[in-house]
Amino acid sequence: MKILVTGAAGFIGSKLSEELLARGDDVVGIDILNDYYDVKLKEARLKRVEASLLNATEGSFQAEGSPKKGTFHFIKMDLADRQAMEDLFANEKFDKVMNLAAQAGVRYSIENPLSYVDSNIVGFAHILEGCRHNKVKHLVYASSSSVYGLNECMPFSIHDNVDHPISLYAASKKSGELMAHTYSHLYNLPTTGLRFFTVYGPWDRPDMALQKFARAIFEGKAIDVYNYGKHRRDFTYIDDIVEGIIRVLDKVAEPNMQWDGENPDAATSPAPWRIYNIGNQHPVELMTYIETLEKHLGKTAEKNLLPLQPGDVPDTYADVADLIKDVDYKPSTSVDEGIKAFAQWYKEYYDVK
Repeated sequence: MKILVTGAAGFIGSKLSEELLARGDDVVGIDILNDYYDVKLKEARLKRVEASLLNATEGSFQAEGSPKKGTFHFIKMDLADRQAMEDLFANEKFDKVMNLAAQAGVRYSIENPLSYVDSNIVGFAHILEGCRHNKVKHLVYASSSSVYGLNECMPFSIHDNVDHPISLYAASKKSGELMAHTYSHLYNLPTTGLRFFTVYGPWDRPDMALQKFARAIFEGKAIDVYNYGKHRRDFTYIDDIVEGIIRVLDKVAEPNMQWDGENPDAATSPAPWRIYNIGNQHPVELMTYIETLEKHLGKTAEKNLLPLQPGDVPDTYADVADLIKDVDYKPSTSVDEGIKAFAQWYKEYYDVK
C-alpha cells in the first residue's frame, strides 16, 4: 500500500515508517521539523529510517514470495498549510493515512494554547479534507489518554464519557475524535482514533520523562518528581505501540450495526468510526519507573519531590479489551526490558557513561 505517515520524524512516526517499509509498503513521510525540541534528533531518526531501508535492500536475502521492500519519501511540510496539503493528497493518492503529527505536551499547552489549535485542530481538518476528496481507504490518527481528564473510573474505558478534559492538549485531541466522526458520518470515510498511553523507549522525545531523568542524572542535577512519585502511568513500549498501529491500519473501521441512539456507545457508531485505547494495561508507579532507570544507567538520581502539576492526571490505566478482541493486540515488553533498551540507546546516542 501507499501510506502517508504524518509526524514521520517523530518518536512514533519514525519507528512506524521503518516497520511499514520492512513489510513492503511505500511510505510518504511529512513533518514540519519545528524546534519544539532538538531538530538534530528528528533528523537522526529520519536517517535511521532511510538507513534501515538501504540495509534491508542491499544486505538481506529475500525469500521467494516475500514482499519487496517499500520506498520512502520525506517532505518537510506544515499540516496547517491548506494548499500544500491539498496538493499532497491530490498528487500522491494514498491508500491509507496515519496521522501522528501534532503539537505535543500537556504542560506546554498551558503556556502556548494556540499552537495546539493550529496543529491539532486546523492541521487535522486538512488531513480529513485530503482523505475525503481522494478516496483514502482508512484514516488512523493519534488521540491521547489525556482525553479522560477528570474521569477517575479505572481502568479507563473507551465506552466511558470523556467530556471533561483538563488541558487544551487533551481538548484538541477530543476535538479530533469528534471531527473524525463527522467525516465518517457525512462522507463515509473510515476513521479510527488511538488513545495512546505513555509511550517510551529508544529515540523518544527529550521532554519526556525518561530523557529528562537520564539527562539530569548524568549532569548530576536533581530530577523533578511530580505527585511525589506516587502517580501511576500505563507505560507502553514503542515496539508494542507500533505493532498495534499496524494491526489497526490493516483493519478498516466499520459501522456498528447494533449501535443504539437511545443508549449510545462512546467508542463506536453507525458510521465507520472507531476509538481504541492502546496501552500496556499494567500501570507502574512513577517511583518504580525511576528506580528501574537508575538500575540500568548504573547511577542514582537526586530527587526533587513536587506536587501534581496543573493539567496532569494522577493515574492512567488502559482498558484495551476491545483492541485485543478486534486485532489481537498483545503488548509483551516489560518496563524492565523497555527501560534497559532505552538506557543502552541513550548512552550510545549521547555518548555518556
